[in-house]
Amino acid sequence: MGTDRMEAFSDGVIAILITIMVLDLKIPRETDVRALVPVVPTLLTYVLSFIYLGIYWNNHHHLLLATHRVSGGILWANLHLLFWLSLVPFTTGWMGENHFAPLPTAAYGVVLLMAAVAWWILQQRIIGTQGDGSILRQAIGGDWKGKVSPLLYLLAIVVAGYARWISVGLYALVAMLWLIPDRRIERVLVVSSPEE
Repeated sequence: MGTDRMEAFSDGVIAILITIMVLDLKIPRETDVRALVPVVPTLLTYVLSFIYLGIYWNNHHHLLLATHRVSGGILWANLHLLFWLSLVPFTTGWMGENHFAPLPTAAYGVVLLMAAVAWWILQQRIIGTQGDGSILRQAIGGDWKGKVSPLLYLLAIVVAGYARWISVGLYALVAMLWLIPDRRIERVLVVSSPEE
């Protein structure tokens, strides 16, 4: 089957997750700047999580451009990814509401780590279905960001208990690595279809 339904469903889930996160923001009753101080941690975690979900949405779109058909295994791998992404609003709220306390900060990292693992599994299922000569296999190449990110998540989880700001900084660093547009798939698609 084609990728249209999987892409539409995934787009909808990610849109709902972003909506859930913004609805979870508490609006101060006061109108002065000091009223915003207590909600700054929640706003910061919202921004970070919005960026993460945006990165996954963008990369998912590109991933499916390089995918010609989906199998049952790919659909389940995609649902596995969406499961971990669906926990982002919970850990975002927990970490923000508790001002980056160690356990919520580590839990946020566990969800990010598991989403990264789920992403890798989804890529491998697609490559397994389409073969080593597939556009996706060619585009991924060495995938240094895909290898470094889980290591940084693990480090952030470990240090969350005694250096939570370093942990949050590591999460932001990984987001910045992926925020820089990844053009690997676009480059391979252009080379494989020069008539466009």
